[in-house]
Amino acid sequence: MKLGRAALALLLLAPCVVRAVEPISLGLALAGVLTGYISYPRLYCLFAECCGQMRSLSREALWTASCKKSHLKRCVWFPKQSEAQEAPTLSLHGWTGTGKNFASKIIAENIYEGGLSSHYVHLFVATLHFPHASNITLYKDQLQMWIRGNVSTCARSIFIFDEMDKMHAGLIDAIKPFLDYYDVVDEVSYQKAIFIFLSNAGAERITDVALDFWRSGKQREDIKLRDMEHALAVSVFNNKNSGFWHSSLIDRNLIDYFVPFLPLEYKHLKMCIRVEMQSRGYEEDEDIITKVAEEMTFFPKEEKVFSDKGCKTVFTKLDYYLDD
Repeated sequence: MKLGRAALALLLLAPCVVRAVEPISLGLALAGVLTGYISYPRLYCLFAECCGQMRSLSREALWTASCKKSHLKRCVWFPKQSEAQEAPTLSLHGWTGTGKNFASKIIAENIYEGGLSSHYVHLFVATLHFPHASNITLYKDQLQMWIRGNVSTCARSIFIFDEMDKMHAGLIDAIKPFLDYYDVVDEVSYQKAIFIFLSNAGAERITDVALDFWRSGKQREDIKLRDMEHALAVSVFNNKNSGFWHSSLIDRNLIDYFVPFLPLEYKHLKMCIRVEMQSRGYEEDEDIITKVAEEMTFFPKEEKVFSDKGCKTVFTKLDYYLDD
């Protein structure tokens, strides 16, 4: 801290001493002090974002309605693996609105203060960044260059691939060398980089398991990861409409966890609405909460157990009642 105080003192006193000191000399002196100040990592990181500066996990990161507590703990634990021999990888699967993007946002925010806006967090959306099947070779080269360049700058870079179910088959295999069991690739280590995949692929399988439990009178809390993780991986691997179709990432067991996001029930929609009302500064109004939840549509057609859009549209429907 002495170095920091010295730099601050010089800056504050500069107008007073500038008449007595030759300008170039003063400039060089200030530059020297500030360079030393900035190069001291612990001090510099108080004022600027630093690579790999892990933050403490918030309570929000330990639970969400769609991803069971025991499952989501895997999401927030895996970046902390200090002895990993390959880059930590996580694949989140489920229907739209079940919380996959929310979970990736939580992970990013609990590693970097800037969250998804951090210079060290990189989001790729399949339909936006890789739209044309005819350009797969170009996309592969660009993707490898982007990952190599950013990991060279920050070993704890985070790469999030959204809409994996819409990605062209074969494209994601371009990152296989970075996930494989190599200490170094072209003089760069990727073992601390974090890769997260988001996909709707496999949602049917997740729903089937959840429905089977519901129809047999079991609670969704009774569903274990082992009940569906392997089947989910196989389902995604064999899905021709998935970016993971016959992917070497699955074939070579390079994805650490396939995390299922369960479809949301009526009670979970009400929870989403409550949280949204609180975040907007409104008191909870059970009448409004019930009205919004009852406007949602559910499936299967007969039982009407799960919301077909998750929590995705409850926020816009809530606007209607809060604007009155």
